Amino acid sequence: MRTVAEHLAACLEIAQAAPPLDVVLLDAVGCVLAQDVVAPIDLPAVDLAGLDGYAVSSAQVTEASPGAPVVLEVIDAVRAGDMRPMRLVPGAAILIDSGAPLPLGADAVVPWQDSDRGESRVALSRAVGPGDHVRRRGEDVRAGTTVLARGSRVSARQIALLAGLGLHRVRVHPAPRVVVISIGDELVEPGQGREAGDVFDANGHALASAVTDAGGRAFRVAAVPDELRALAETIEDQLVRADMLLTTGGLSAGQGDTVKEVLAPLGGVRFDTVAMSPGRQLGLGLIDGTPIFCLPGDPVSAQIAFETFVRPVLRQIAGRDSLHRSSLPARISIGWHSPAGRREFVPVRLSGSPSRGYTAEPTAQPGRSSLHGLARANGLAVVPEETHTVVAGDSLHCLVLDA
Repeated sequence: MRTVAEHLAACLEIAQAAPPLDVVLLDAVGCVLAQDVVAPIDLPAVDLAGLDGYAVSSAQVTEASPGAPVVLEVIDAVRAGDMRPMRLVPGAAILIDSGAPLPLGADAVVPWQDSDRGESRVALSRAVGPGDHVRRRGEDVRAGTTVLARGSRVSARQIALLAGLGLHRVRVHPAPRVVVISIGDELVEPGQGREAGDVFDANGHALASAVTDAGGRAFRVAAVPDELRALAETIEDQLVRADMLLTTGGLSAGQGDTVKEVLAPLGGVRFDTVAMSPGRQLGLGLIDGTPIFCLPGDPVSAQIAFETFVRPVLRQIAGRDSLHRSSLPARISIGWHSPAGRREFVPVRLSGSPSRGYTAEPTAQPGRSSLHGLARANGLAVVPEETHTVVAGDSLHCLVLDA
């Protein structure tokens, strides 16, 4: 029997970070940068008006006030993107839009609302100093500055910066493509008719969602029956697009041992009893160089096994520095008996604060499989293998699911 730590180490060993790729910006969303990003230009590239108004020499409006406005000639107008050579002369102002290049000779902008909005002559009723309402060249980013560090996750905010610097491709660890295969004669698709004995495929949907949440790209396959040829053909078909295969079900010790019968002859997959609760039988290996993880069919067991073993692997393949959920100690609200020699994971509802401490209330009776309880949980209390009895008030480390 393997311990949880031993099985996790084996999982992480077979799945290394994917080779980096240069991708266009939209394909980089959700991925992790494989190298530092260095700004190729200043941002802004030139001095820009910070708002709509009049570009002026601040020295000419030092005495301006509502009671004694300064009147200047309006000699031109400049809009965003207008790069005509333009120079301000003494006694003049230039009408300017927010984001437009500041003309030579101007060092400030008088806001539109502090003027009479004149078009040929303008009365300015407020003084400004050098640099007022101006975005200076390079004030946001200087060329040569490392703006995003390797290992950063790319989201919309980072895309805005990359695009603003004129970059259209970036080097990332691509999101791993994970094919999720549910196995079982009894499985039917949610939304379809259900007959006696049928079970809706909760695992396929839940695990595909978990893959996406962990940074992977999920491809869910319709449920496969407990039939050797059907499963073998499905696995063979899916290998061409998968960086990882994830199966759920077909691990029964009785008649439904489909996964072992199909995969064992391939020689690269082993099945172990892992000292954990819920879930015990797990498969792990390589098929033609592609990692495969075989999880139980019970939905709660499958999701807890995913959290424990598969999610860290996905984050490793995606190039993430932090592989594991954050955890915190919490006082348990009730007591129960925990299985001897096994690490138990109990869905709990965490509440509290860093200053007051945290409490954890099980969302279902420990030891019972409850989808409703798991859905209500925001953490997993972890009971060590050597703890056989949990007493109300005991402190356990809890993995935080909704961080």
